[in-house]
Amino acid sequence: MTMGDEPVEIGILIYPEAQRAAIHGLTDLFHVANQMSEERGGRAPALLRVTHWQMSADGREVAKIFDSHPGPSAGPAALLLPPSLTTELPVGDRVGCLPDWIRSRHAAGAMVCSICGGAYLLAESGLLDGRRATTHWSHAEQIAARFPRIRLDIGKLIIDDGDIITSGAMMAWIDLGLKLVGRFMGPGVTLATARFMLVDPAGREQAFYTTFAPKLHHGDGAVLKIQHWLQAHHADRISLQMMAERAGMGERTFLRRFQKATGLNPTEYLQQLRIAKGRELLEISSLKVEQVAWQIGYEDPGAFRKIFRRILGLSPGEYRRRFFVGDLEESRAATPLEVGSLPA
Repeated sequence: MTMGDEPVEIGILIYPEAQRAAIHGLTDLFHVANQMSEERGGRAPALLRVTHWQMSADGREVAKIFDSHPGPSAGPAALLLPPSLTTELPVGDRVGCLPDWIRSRHAAGAMVCSICGGAYLLAESGLLDGRRATTHWSHAEQIAARFPRIRLDIGKLIIDDGDIITSGAMMAWIDLGLKLVGRFMGPGVTLATARFMLVDPAGREQAFYTTFAPKLHHGDGAVLKIQHWLQAHHADRISLQMMAERAGMGERTFLRRFQKATGLNPTEYLQQLRIAKGRELLEISSLKVEQVAWQIGYEDPGAFRKIFRRILGLSPGEYRRRFFVGDLEESRAATPLEVGSLPA
């Protein structure tokens, strides 16, 4: 799960009034994960490298103030924005250059993650515009008023949108930390870490199969630009020619570079992205399978079913029967044509 022989770097941003318990708790959690990996025969003594970043007093720059494994680095593969304990929101002038810095890290390929009130800072960066996001319920009204382009869903503890992850409750740093351990180190290390820390992982992860985790930290800026664009436009009619033109390349060159950077050709990548979106709709909504297919970009529901089964080993109906976590009362209230015993 590491990038070559180097540990995966996870950066934690210390902004004004950030919750220290979450900062140090996450640092400890990743340290435990490294220990668990080593005990299980991991390739390297430490598979996760934790760095802390802080803004200067004048608000003009961000510097690294802690590194668990000092040495050269291309920058964090994941950047975490912890909760805030203050009523003075991490927005406006008081956060100085942080929004610009967060955008630059995201543009360089970092996955950006917020916890609870950290969503304010992520929203201030503009990266959540047009995206679904979650935060603590007490922040919902203020965030909705200040950032109306964000589609808030505070009913979700974690919303994983590939290159951006938002989490809700103040203690959701545990859930987010375990999720990142799972993404970078695998489910075995996740379970071992949870057991060691006496945290019950049951019900924390809503996906029971491997989730689509796009490679973003590959260094190809043109390909990364297309990945970010696909995240927002996956439901549109998209062709290889359209992607290549947007990337400013010929189709053959684009195909080669995209495959090299992501490990998938553009068609496979778009399929994985759409199926990930479809899985979420099957888990939480009472939409018919045909409606799910249309919403994520498949005009032919039969093609959606075929690709879904090939990727997950289950039909959409089977997946929903196993993993539906929506509101059963709401589902029962829907019309029989929409739901039946459970939407399928």
